[in-house]
Amino acid sequence: MDQVLTVQEDFKERVSNIVFMGMGEPLLNLDNVMAAVRSLNEDIGIGQRSITISTVGVPGRIPRLAEYGLQVTLAVSLHASNQVLREKLVPSAKNYRLEALMADCREYVGRTSRRISFEYIVLSGFNDRPEHAVELAKLLRGFQSHVNLIPYNPIDEADYQRPSPQQLSIFLATLKKHNVAASVRQSRGLDRDAACGQLRASRLSAE
Repeated sequence: MDQVLTVQEDFKERVSNIVFMGMGEPLLNLDNVMAAVRSLNEDIGIGQRSITISTVGVPGRIPRLAEYGLQVTLAVSLHASNQVLREKLVPSAKNYRLEALMADCREYVGRTSRRISFEYIVLSGFNDRPEHAVELAKLLRGFQSHVNLIPYNPIDEADYQRPSPQQLSIFLATLKKHNVAASVRQSRGLDRDAACGQLRASRLSAE
């Protein structure tokens, strides 16, 4: 709440969209997150459909979120099309099998009639092959969803590489061929190491 009020005061503009992420796992602090959502909606006037709650996935918490009956958008950081790959990228995935996560997501959609946004960071040579796209399409079959493809922004501390535009295009086309709604997030500031995930690396190097 303080962040929103401070931004509005400093920029003299109304905040129109909110994303809960990057400051801890929202679903592990659900009561306080819900209190903030209601206040942002009722006191500041930000529509629930303009509020996104992002999660890496916590066992049992997605169905609990559905119980609140809100019109917020749920974004799930998926990043892989199978359990083995996901465990390499998301350590907590070992405690929350992909099958269980998908079951909770299906329950959420069934109870809220709100589609889920799946975040998928695309890493060249790791999770960007057409067979991964086919696998992902099968995983998401049968309920409302949208896949947000995020091309990896390279940093010195990691060996992962950014996929080529052609790789991204093929992956996206494969998803759409299998009737999966998907889009590619455009990176900003990549040429200056200022894109998502790069600022921390640059700051640490400078220090």
